[in-house]
Amino acid sequence: MAEVVNALSPPELRAEGGSGIYQRMQKKRVKILLATLLAVGAFVLFDIATGSSWIGIDQVAEALIEGPSGESLSTTIVWQLRLPVTLTCLVVGGSLGLAGGLMQTLLANPLASPYTLGVSAAAGFGAALALLSGYSLFGLSWLAVPLAAFVSSGLASMAIYMIGCTRNMDTKVLILAGIVVLFFFQALQSLVQYLASPEVLQQIVFWLFGNLLKASWLSFFVSGVILLAGLVITLPKVWALTALSSGEERAQALGINTRRLRLQMFLLCSLLTAGAVSFVGTIGFIGLVAPHLARMLVGEDQRFYLPLATFMGGLLLCASSLVAKLIVPGTIIPIGIVTSLVGVPFLLYLLVGKRLS
Repeated sequence: MAEVVNALSPPELRAEGGSGIYQRMQKKRVKILLATLLAVGAFVLFDIATGSSWIGIDQVAEALIEGPSGESLSTTIVWQLRLPVTLTCLVVGGSLGLAGGLMQTLLANPLASPYTLGVSAAAGFGAALALLSGYSLFGLSWLAVPLAAFVSSGLASMAIYMIGCTRNMDTKVLILAGIVVLFFFQALQSLVQYLASPEVLQQIVFWLFGNLLKASWLSFFVSGVILLAGLVITLPKVWALTALSSGEERAQALGINTRRLRLQMFLLCSLLTAGAVSFVGTIGFIGLVAPHLARMLVGEDQRFYLPLATFMGGLLLCASSLVAKLIVPGTIIPIGIVTSLVGVPFLLYLLVGKRLS
């Protein structure tokens, strides 16, 4: 590795040796990760402070220090209303960023994401079907929607994987299979909406918009546990994923079972996507944009790329939440609309700037 880095480096850096350049690259990547974490913290504070009534950053800090037992009005607003929404926003964005980063690595395609491959649409269909049927699990209706979303997204991922197996896991075939799955589940969503009563239809449409208004401490804990589990499962496999990003044949030559790795990661992406959208609805483009930003900053090294994609996802969704509150004073625009409005220009920039390959 050091020799390769040294050979590809500019002449003024070759004298330092490949290992010196590599260490500088690693330090730079660590600084980028830390800077992104600081930015996430800043946006979290601003998001908590912003709402129908502005709370000063100093008041937010005091409320967080006092804890939920504080008696001030700002403490009540922060802990009971805004903090669970902001934290849910953070873990949902992180889950979508991680899922998108994994998909782009597995498929070696910059357009891969839970949204563009139909996994989010499948989760949306499962949730809509649960709302239409009024199904409850063990008498708990709130558990039925996330479970239905997970099952549907898992079926979509398995369908994409099985189609890919018939063509030796060709990445182009996998992308086309994802597009087929996307249109199929969007059609099923339309069918469910057509069959729903006006009251249920309103719930389904509100859910499909992507909205944080129903976020709670429960949604934060469930989505947060799923994201944490996803990181725990993914981080030991970063070496294998880095090898896969350099080519299928090279990964297999290193003894990596690429089929099993793809299957495991596809199922993990289903879990992350379902955990993200089952409480707040379908949110597009976060899983597409966050990995691209991470790749531009730290490259393909999965040790830095996947954590940064996770942080970027949380950062982008928190920023979108802030924008959703500020577009129309006194009104919160559904966050799914905001992410799409941001994601489309970014995708056009990638196309025009020839950054998609």
